[in-house]
Amino acid sequence: MNYRTKTYVAAAWDEDHEAIEQLYSWNENDIYSLEFKNVHDFKQSRDNSLPCSIKDSLSKRMDMCKLFILIVGEKTNSVKEGYCIFCKNYRSWSTCCSSSKLQSNKSFIDFECDRAKRDYYNGKIKILVLYNSSYIYKEKCPESLRDIGFHQAMKTNGKYDYLKVKLAFLDALR
Repeated sequence: MNYRTKTYVAAAWDEDHEAIEQLYSWNENDIYSLEFKNVHDFKQSRDNSLPCSIKDSLSKRMDMCKLFILIVGEKTNSVKEGYCIFCKNYRSWSTCCSSSKLQSNKSFIDFECDRAKRDYYNGKIKILVLYNSSYIYKEKCPESLRDIGFHQAMKTNGKYDYLKVKLAFLDALR
Protein backbone atom coordinates (compact mmCIF):
# COMPACT_ATOMS: atom_id res chain seq x y z
CA MET A 1 0.00 0.00 0.00
CA ASN A 2 1.35 3.41 -0.97
CA TYR A 3 0.96 6.28 1.43
CA ARG A 4 -0.19 9.46 -0.24
CA THR A 5 2.56 11.89 0.64
CA LYS A 6 3.57 13.41 -2.69
CA THR A 7 2.33 16.06 -5.10
CA TYR A 8 1.44 15.49 -8.74
CA VAL A 9 1.91 18.37 -11.20
CA ALA A 10 0.10 18.23 -14.54
CA ALA A 11 0.27 20.79 -17.32
CA ALA A 12 0.77 21.33 -21.02
CA TRP A 13 4.52 21.00 -20.49
CA ASP A 14 5.56 22.57 -23.80
CA GLU A 15 3.25 25.55 -23.45
CA ASP A 16 3.45 26.32 -19.72
CA HIS A 17 7.06 25.40 -18.94
CA GLU A 18 7.73 28.85 -17.44
CA ALA A 19 4.95 28.43 -14.85
CA ILE A 20 6.11 24.88 -14.07
CA GLU A 21 9.70 26.00 -13.62
CA GLN A 22 8.55 28.84 -11.34
CA LEU A 23 6.60 26.39 -9.19
CA TYR A 24 9.61 24.05 -8.95
CA SER A 25 11.92 26.99 -8.23
CA TRP A 26 9.77 28.11 -5.31
CA ASN A 27 9.66 24.56 -4.00
CA GLU A 28 13.46 24.17 -4.04
CA ASN A 29 14.21 27.62 -2.61
CA ASP A 30 15.35 27.99 1.01
CA ILE A 31 13.43 31.24 1.52
CA TYR A 32 10.36 30.65 -0.64
CA SER A 33 9.33 27.07 -0.15
CA LEU A 34 6.10 25.42 -1.11
CA GLU A 35 7.37 22.27 0.62
CA PHE A 36 6.01 19.55 -1.63
CA LYS A 37 7.53 16.26 -2.77
CA ASN A 38 7.21 16.05 -6.53
CA VAL A 39 6.09 12.52 -7.46
CA HIS A 40 7.77 12.90 -10.87
CA ASP A 41 11.14 12.88 -9.06
CA PHE A 42 10.41 9.39 -7.73
CA LYS A 43 8.82 7.57 -10.64
CA GLN A 44 9.32 8.15 -14.36
CA SER A 45 8.15 6.64 -17.61
CA ARG A 46 10.20 6.60 -20.77
CA ASP A 47 9.31 9.17 -23.41
CA ASN A 48 9.26 6.50 -26.11
CA SER A 49 6.66 4.41 -24.26
CA LEU A 50 3.24 3.81 -25.74
CA PRO A 51 0.47 6.16 -24.57
CA CYS A 52 -1.24 3.29 -22.73
CA SER A 53 2.00 2.46 -20.87
CA ILE A 54 2.54 6.10 -19.98
CA LYS A 55 -1.06 6.38 -18.70
CA ASP A 56 -0.49 3.28 -16.57
CA SER A 57 2.64 4.93 -15.12
CA LEU A 58 0.75 8.18 -14.52
CA SER A 59 -1.94 6.25 -12.67
CA LYS A 60 0.67 4.60 -10.43
CA ARG A 61 2.18 8.01 -9.67
CA MET A 62 -1.22 9.38 -8.71
CA ASP A 63 -1.65 6.56 -6.23
CA MET A 64 1.27 8.10 -4.30
CA CYS A 65 -0.18 11.62 -4.13
CA LYS A 66 -2.20 13.67 -1.68
CA LEU A 67 -2.31 16.77 -3.90
CA PHE A 68 -2.95 17.09 -7.63
CA ILE A 69 -1.91 20.39 -9.22
CA LEU A 70 -3.03 21.34 -12.70
CA ILE A 71 -1.46 24.37 -14.31
CA VAL A 72 -3.91 25.81 -16.81
CA GLY A 73 -2.59 27.87 -19.69
CA GLU A 74 -3.82 29.12 -23.04
CA LYS A 75 -3.71 25.71 -24.75
CA THR A 76 -4.45 23.25 -21.94
CA ASN A 77 -7.74 22.12 -23.49
CA SER A 78 -6.30 21.70 -26.97
CA VAL A 79 -3.36 19.40 -26.12
CA LYS A 80 -3.73 16.12 -28.01
CA GLU A 81 -0.63 14.29 -26.78
CA GLY A 82 -1.59 10.87 -25.44
CA TYR A 83 -4.41 10.11 -27.88
CA CYS A 84 -4.16 6.51 -29.04
CA ILE A 85 -4.91 7.61 -32.59
CA PHE A 86 -1.34 8.98 -32.78
CA CYS A 87 0.23 5.72 -31.55
CA LYS A 88 1.97 3.32 -33.93
CA ASN A 89 -0.08 0.43 -32.45
CA TYR A 90 -3.45 2.11 -33.08
CA ARG A 91 -6.05 -0.03 -34.86
CA SER A 92 -8.91 2.03 -36.30
CA TRP A 93 -11.17 -1.01 -36.74
CA SER A 94 -10.84 -2.28 -33.18
CA THR A 95 -11.27 -1.16 -29.58
CA CYS A 96 -7.87 -2.69 -28.79
CA CYS A 97 -4.45 -1.83 -30.11
CA SER A 98 -1.84 -4.33 -31.26
CA SER A 99 -0.40 -4.37 -27.73
CA SER A 100 -3.77 -5.77 -26.50
CA LYS A 101 -4.61 -2.68 -24.47
CA LEU A 102 -7.84 -0.73 -24.69
CA GLN A 103 -7.65 2.33 -26.91
CA SER A 104 -8.39 5.74 -25.44
CA ASN A 105 -8.93 9.04 -27.15
CA LYS A 106 -8.06 11.00 -24.05
CA SER A 107 -5.01 13.19 -23.93
CA PHE A 108 -2.61 12.74 -21.04
CA ILE A 109 -4.05 15.88 -19.42
CA ASP A 110 -7.65 14.66 -19.75
CA PHE A 111 -6.63 11.27 -18.38
CA GLU A 112 -4.87 12.87 -15.40
CA CYS A 113 -7.78 15.23 -14.68
CA ASP A 114 -10.38 12.45 -14.89
CA ARG A 115 -8.31 10.29 -12.56
CA ALA A 116 -7.83 13.21 -10.13
CA LYS A 117 -11.58 13.88 -10.16
CA ARG A 118 -12.33 10.23 -9.32
CA ASP A 119 -9.81 10.23 -6.47
CA TYR A 120 -11.11 13.60 -5.24
CA TYR A 121 -14.65 12.27 -4.93
CA ASN A 122 -13.30 9.17 -3.18
CA GLY A 123 -11.55 11.39 -0.62
CA LYS A 124 -8.06 10.30 -1.67
CA ILE A 125 -6.63 13.49 -3.16
CA LYS A 126 -6.97 17.27 -2.99
CA ILE A 127 -6.98 19.38 -6.16
CA LEU A 128 -5.33 22.72 -6.83
CA VAL A 129 -5.85 24.37 -10.21
CA LEU A 130 -3.35 27.14 -10.90
CA TYR A 131 -3.88 29.47 -13.84
CA ASN A 132 -0.80 30.71 -15.69
CA SER A 133 -2.24 34.21 -15.75
CA SER A 134 -3.43 37.01 -13.50
CA TYR A 135 -7.03 35.79 -13.74
CA ILE A 136 -9.00 32.60 -13.28
CA TYR A 137 -10.38 31.49 -16.65
CA LYS A 138 -12.39 28.36 -15.85
CA GLU A 139 -13.33 27.95 -19.52
CA LYS A 140 -9.66 27.11 -20.17
CA CYS A 141 -9.69 24.41 -17.47
CA PRO A 142 -10.60 20.85 -18.48
CA GLU A 143 -14.29 20.36 -17.84
CA SER A 144 -13.76 17.56 -15.32
CA LEU A 145 -12.05 19.97 -12.87
CA ARG A 146 -13.90 23.24 -13.53
CA ASP A 147 -16.11 23.02 -10.47
CA ILE A 148 -14.02 21.06 -7.99
CA GLY A 149 -10.87 21.75 -6.01
CA PHE A 150 -9.31 25.11 -5.27
CA HIS A 151 -8.69 27.50 -8.22
CA GLN A 152 -6.14 30.34 -8.14
CA ALA A 153 -4.32 32.59 -10.62
CA MET A 154 -0.52 32.34 -10.35
CA LYS A 155 0.19 35.96 -11.28
CA THR A 156 -0.56 39.45 -10.04
CA ASN A 157 -0.26 42.22 -12.63
CA GLY A 158 1.43 39.78 -15.02
CA LYS A 159 4.16 38.64 -12.59
CA TYR A 160 4.31 35.36 -10.70
CA ASP A 161 3.10 35.86 -7.14
CA TYR A 162 4.65 33.50 -4.57
CA LEU A 163 2.38 34.52 -1.69
CA LYS A 164 -0.77 34.00 -3.76
CA VAL A 165 0.38 30.50 -4.75
CA LYS A 166 1.56 29.60 -1.23
CA LEU A 167 -1.84 30.56 0.22
CA ALA A 168 -3.55 28.54 -2.52
CA PHE A 169 -1.48 25.48 -1.47
CA LEU A 170 -2.61 25.90 2.12
CA ASP A 171 -6.26 26.39 1.10
CA ALA A 172 -6.21 23.37 -1.21
CA LEU A 173 -4.83 21.08 1.50
CA ARG A 174 -7.48 22.02 4.08
